[in-house]
Amino acid sequence: MSAQRALYYRLEGEDIVCLLCPQGCHIKEAELGACGVRKARSRELISLNYGRLGSVAMDPIEKKPLYHFYPGWKILSIGTFGCNLHCAHCQNWTLARGNPDSDWREITPPVLEQALAASSPREKLGVAYTYNEPGVWYEFVLESARYLHEKGYKNVLVTNGYLNPEPLAELLPFIDAMNIDVKAFEESFYRRYCRGKGLKEVLRTVEQALPVCHVELTYLVINTINDSPAEISGFIDWVASLGADIPVHFSRYFPQYRLEISATPLPVMERVWESAAGKLPYVYLGNVGDENRSATYCPSCGAALIKRTGLGVHSAGLQGKRCKNCGCTIRLEGSMFS
Repeated sequence: MSAQRALYYRLEGEDIVCLLCPQGCHIKEAELGACGVRKARSRELISLNYGRLGSVAMDPIEKKPLYHFYPGWKILSIGTFGCNLHCAHCQNWTLARGNPDSDWREITPPVLEQALAASSPREKLGVAYTYNEPGVWYEFVLESARYLHEKGYKNVLVTNGYLNPEPLAELLPFIDAMNIDVKAFEESFYRRYCRGKGLKEVLRTVEQALPVCHVELTYLVINTINDSPAEISGFIDWVASLGADIPVHFSRYFPQYRLEISATPLPVMERVWESAAGKLPYVYLGNVGDENRSATYCPSCGAALIKRTGLGVHSAGLQGKRCKNCGCTIRLEGSMFS
């Protein structure tokens, strides 16, 4: 498949300025942007990863992680190459820093529809754009999301949130759910560890998406780097200020890619959970194997409503979207398999 002309750029002298994400790359002829997949060619910006599939799997929706969006369902998960951040602790660096001219398969929206149509009933939810950063797959994600939306399927973004408001606004009408990765609550973290410009751009994405689709957040707790009580408290207070009962997933860091500090201690994860659970109704720990802190509890009476074992899920005290014990309605998008 040939490369596709990119959206969202302008000419500035001899350079092309990419307007897709906050990096705002000035790209000279034959050079690449920070994402590694947008290239200046003959006074145009070209998307090198359009229609190029780097990874595919049928995943539990909980793996995204999304705990309050069609729990118990599976979703067709696809990814490509490239990322507009360069995180020292990247979990999927082989795709994020991969070469779109090497190991890939061609994918089109009708092929995705065919795969979904041939799946079992609980696998027909839709498509998650994940594994690498879907924002830098923008042209394909926009086309695919629009196509599948018209066919009645759901579209999910698992994203770092580093996308400018205008392209995000064009995409959001076709997106049903997002898990947005807030990597820290300090501007300096994004500059030092992610080669980004800052935090405020990600917070803006969260605030822009909230009125339009289901949103959950992930915060990877990194030992000694973004786990101070003050920083965690700042993040929790900001989430609480949004007033939308946003589910938050605190995930435990393990050494990965270029960051070799030790894994985050379990007592730190427990401290973070306790701090967040005092102010937020839906708080979860990931990468710790703690079933109690991966369960959903009633915000009113505290009864266990949804229990999770690994990626398995079952209803413990939920009837529809209501607590069997006190009748409180919880935040839950879609139906649940018991």
